[in-house]
Amino acid sequence: MAPSDTHRAIEAVWRIESARLIAGLTRFVRDVGFAEDLAQDALLAALERWPDSGVPDNPGAWLMATAKHRAIDAFRRNKLLERKEEQLGHELETRHEMAAPDLDTALDDDVGDDLLSLVFTSCHPVLPSEARVALTLRLLGGLTTVEIARAFLVPEATVAQRIVRAKRTLAEARVPFEVPRGEERAARLSSVLEVLYLIFNEGYSATAGDDWMRPALCEDALRLGRILAELAPEESEVHGLVALMEIQASRARARIGPSGEPVLLLDQNRARWDRVLIGRGLAALDRAGRLGGALGPYALQAAIAACHARALTPAETDWARIAALYDGLAQLAPSPVVELNRAVAVAMAFGPAAGLELVDALTAGRSLESYHLLPSVRGDLLAKLGRTDEARAEFERAASLTRNARERTLLLERAAACVHASAAPSADRPAS
Repeated sequence: MAPSDTHRAIEAVWRIESARLIAGLTRFVRDVGFAEDLAQDALLAALERWPDSGVPDNPGAWLMATAKHRAIDAFRRNKLLERKEEQLGHELETRHEMAAPDLDTALDDDVGDDLLSLVFTSCHPVLPSEARVALTLRLLGGLTTVEIARAFLVPEATVAQRIVRAKRTLAEARVPFEVPRGEERAARLSSVLEVLYLIFNEGYSATAGDDWMRPALCEDALRLGRILAELAPEESEVHGLVALMEIQASRARARIGPSGEPVLLLDQNRARWDRVLIGRGLAALDRAGRLGGALGPYALQAAIAACHARALTPAETDWARIAALYDGLAQLAPSPVVELNRAVAVAMAFGPAAGLELVDALTAGRSLESYHLLPSVRGDLLAKLGRTDEARAEFERAASLTRNARERTLLLERAAACVHASAAPSADRPAS
């Protein structure tokens, strides 16, 4: 195998094995920062040796064994865990003497628990939200600091600092490497799901920059969500979030026009929606429902997305059901953004005047005064009611608030269209 082919193989192995490797090493050394350093050392060793020796039959086991050798060396050099040194050294020597299939078994031992523990550790509430996102993408997504920085349009040094501080905070707080139980697990799970959805949403509707979407982030969030669903199969909200992401991701190809411009929900070519992803999403939603109890916030949002997915044309959309689902979501997880989405559904089901009344209440409350979709939605409803001068002002205000170049262009085009009362623009909605 040529060196370039070997390097590509190593990159692929790292993407597949890094999370498992770091998780297993964290259980071994009880320090997520040290575990990542050991994993990186093993990766460097692979880059040095595999071009000559070839990729091993079980590259994951090779990386794990190499990293554990380094861990033992570090324990000895720093005189750490002196009472365990003999025990750990004996374990390592024994494993070294065992055949490759035994190394495979060692690598697979408790791998599910290890990965789940790593998920809960990297998403621990002791960390600020942006640090949880960066650490999760680094440890579980296998992304480099450069890739994370590029995805979120922040300097590489900022991402590096977030990751370093996050690992230091986890160590100083003595966060245990474990899957919490009972009420603590439920509380911590919400943080995990929040992180995954933050990653997905940044990919689905980029906050800033020149691109409307960043599909790679959606793919990373979906992959991590699917892993979590297999590791925590009895958690209804995990399946609810996976369902929501699958269905939303199904629209990706239809959400972008030939020149990269946004295509809003009711204007999308539904033949371009990915029916495989829709099927997976509906199956995950059904799985969430079969676990019993009332649907949680993510599952309710997935049920709303499912209403769109089941409608073969915009006219077939059951807006009354969507409005009712938003009523339930507003009671379960009240927020101004949920109310704004509910207003859109009410407008579609019962007329723009009914929706505008709800939007005006949100405008008076000022909780969304810097949120560009509030004037965007208000502009759409005003345009439908023939109040085009007011609508133009709202679209211009929305354009001034967004940091996404593609979205700004769309909003300014809609403002320009309002100059002529007869030019009825397509609806702009938070859901797309």
